[in-house]
Amino acid sequence: MQLHLVDATYELFRAFYAPRPGALSRDGRDVGAVVGLMYTLLTLLRDEGATHVGCAADHVIRSFRNELYGGYKTEAGVPEELLAQFPLAERAMEALGLVVWPMVEFEADDALATAAARWADAPGVERVLICTPDKDLAQCVRGERVVLRDRRRDRTIDADGVVEKWGVGPASIPDYLALIGDAADGFPGLPGWGARSTSAVLARFGHLEAIPANAGEWHVDVRSSATLNATLRDRWSEALLYRRLATLVADVPLPQSDPAELRWRGARRAEFTALCEELGQPRLAERPHLWRD
Repeated sequence: MQLHLVDATYELFRAFYAPRPGALSRDGRDVGAVVGLMYTLLTLLRDEGATHVGCAADHVIRSFRNELYGGYKTEAGVPEELLAQFPLAERAMEALGLVVWPMVEFEADDALATAAARWADAPGVERVLICTPDKDLAQCVRGERVVLRDRRRDRTIDADGVVEKWGVGPASIPDYLALIGDAADGFPGLPGWGARSTSAVLARFGHLEAIPANAGEWHVDVRSSATLNATLRDRWSEALLYRRLATLVADVPLPQSDPAELRWRGARRAEFTALCEELGQPRLAERPHLWRD
């Protein structure tokens, strides 16, 4: 079997900002993001042939990382029309009959990392596809067995693809993000450390601790290595904090213990049909090709 682990929060944001006509529910609410999410999940199940699916969603934006760093991402700046659709998105996925992991203390990415780590070597699992282009999750990639699946670009990124795209291997992704920062997550990285210099240094040394304290020992083709090194040493505690923020938790409590529990057995007919009526999308009720009841 192949496991498809879906970053539902990414899909919800993507649907909200997609250049397509909006959708209003029967009572006038903006439900365009949820409708877009439902269509993309039905495409995954019908056209892409996914059979075992787990969907991780941020039930709330904040997580334990906000306690570690005050500047970490919050709901500030997220449109109210989008935030209001978070609970509805969870209802929609459950009505589709999918396994849903709504995260509160942790983030959706942590649930995906946990599922990938838990089942990558499980009997019967041939491959784990983490359905997102998010570079944070590139740290979970393992050879060709655990990969990122960028469905929008129809691209699968294995370990070699991670190196090709970001210049470092999967294990170095948290160190990479610690140095260059992650605007989406709200931490800045270290001044002067850009993508090129960071990938060049980490491609040689792998992790922050392995970078020599003497820049003369780097032997890496980067400009201003002495300045970069001075910044790293002066802001060492910041770099470690940012790396911790970027490191995904791979032991989040998930209720399923066996990957077979992720098998999709069809949409829940009564619940799904009622939800489509509520969303003002009766034709959507015709899309599932398998019903659970």
